Amino acid sequence: MDSSIPSISPQQLLALRQQQPDTLIIDVRREPVFRSAPDRMAGASRRDPATVAEWGGALPTAPRIVVYCVHGHEVSQNAAKVLCARGLAAQYLEGGIEAWRAAGGAVEANQNTTEGER
Repeated sequence: MDSSIPSISPQQLLALRQQQPDTLIIDVRREPVFRSAPDRMAGASRRDPATVAEWGGALPTAPRIVVYCVHGHEVSQNAAKVLCARGLAAQYLEGGIEAWRAAGGAVEANQNTTEGER
């Protein structure tokens, strides 16, 4: 883990979503992984991690942004790093969606659509 990139634990995010329900949650799992996944974090939107520099400037206003991938490694860390460089309050989810599920976080059926495909 790169300690220079802000992170949040699943437990912290569970508490944060109670206090700040307008926290923006973004699924940045790579396309093949996302397409084959049965679920996503409840309320999450999906964005392509390869184009974060493009969509990062068009995000809706939010007090905080949390990005996640499968395990919370390079995919979500890189996305959070780019968003932070744009001046956004972004963090990556430690342990990714796997840790979120293990912590009892809410998930919903994956509609397998990317933002902009809807």
